Amino acid sequence: MSQRPSKKLSDEDRVLWTLVARSAVPLKGRKANDIPDTPAPPKPAPPAAKPAGASKTASPGAAKPAAVPPKPAPKHVIDRPTLDKLAKGRVPIEGRVDLHGMSQDEAYFLLHSFLLRAHAGGLRYVLVITGKGSSSGGDGVLRRMVPAWLATAPFRTLVSSHDHAARNHGGSGALYVRLRRQGRAE
Repeated sequence: MSQRPSKKLSDEDRVLWTLVARSAVPLKGRKANDIPDTPAPPKPAPPAAKPAGASKTASPGAAKPAAVPPKPAPKHVIDRPTLDKLAKGRVPIEGRVDLHGMSQDEAYFLLHSFLLRAHAGGLRYVLVITGKGSSSGGDGVLRRMVPAWLATAPFRTLVSSHDHAARNHGGSGALYVRLRRQGRAE
């Protein structure tokens, strides 16, 4: 009898599997297994010593999300005619990602990997569902943080503009995101 080769899960798959496993209810008469928290992504190695005159620059790749939103860059909103076409379905939404119920770290890494894949696949418009987050009386951490993340360096190379979705696509609990065209800076 041959065994299947074991396949390593990507960080995105591990996050999704953990969320699904936590929501599962054991069969009658069975005891639930403890599901460990999602392991933190590997931390980058400390930077090597730099010459005294070297400037400090951010390392490429996805940085860990900040607890406080960074100062917003100039707002890049989608133009009104395009928003109307998205809302009415005349411009297709080619991808969706739902960040409901995730921690900031989980949502950040899932969003970044999703946008990387969507951009590599040549997608133009995607929908990012953050949820409204009003269950705790606030206005929702992800709803507030995702637009701030989209303005940071790891996302600026992927995202051309973003704006709140129409009511039929989630309203203030979702964002339309226009991805940059490959090989072109907008």
